[in-house]
Amino acid sequence: MNILFVCTGNTCRSPMAEGIFKDMLKKNNIDNIIVSSAGLSVFPGEHANEKAIKSLKEKGIDITAHRARQLLDEINKADLILTMTLSHKLSIEDYFKSKTDETSPCLFTLKEFAAKLSGEKLTGTDINDPYGRDYNFYKDSRDEIEKELIKILKNLNKLEES
Repeated sequence: MNILFVCTGNTCRSPMAEGIFKDMLKKNNIDNIIVSSAGLSVFPGEHANEKAIKSLKEKGIDITAHRARQLLDEINKADLILTMTLSHKLSIEDYFKSKTDETSPCLFTLKEFAAKLSGEKLTGTDINDPYGRDYNFYKDSRDEIEKELIKILKNLNKLEES
């Protein structure tokens, strides 16, 4: 299964989600899931944001090698797309509506998918964008992303059913 995390610039939230989930999968010896990230409006090749890098480094996760990727370059490789906001999800839905010859992958916000797998009530759909904010905001975003990814990891057996 190929999971693609999506945000706006692919320098903060989606690379954090990619890094955290890859780390979780590695620590749990899960190798049948491929994880990547992309953005809706990127400068291809741009590095991850320094604050995003630092916030993950605190958790022992290194995303310094990350380079921003454009969504349209990655979208057809994905089985499951998890967006950071509802507006990202709606943009992708619009894209697939215009492509009548393409089958769309499963598409959810990260929070929607975590709630669906865990059976918890959905409380909000968006992971706040830390871009341009102070370091504590990045840590809060990282922790919020990690909390949702833990729910998904605990319910991987339900992934096939989604």
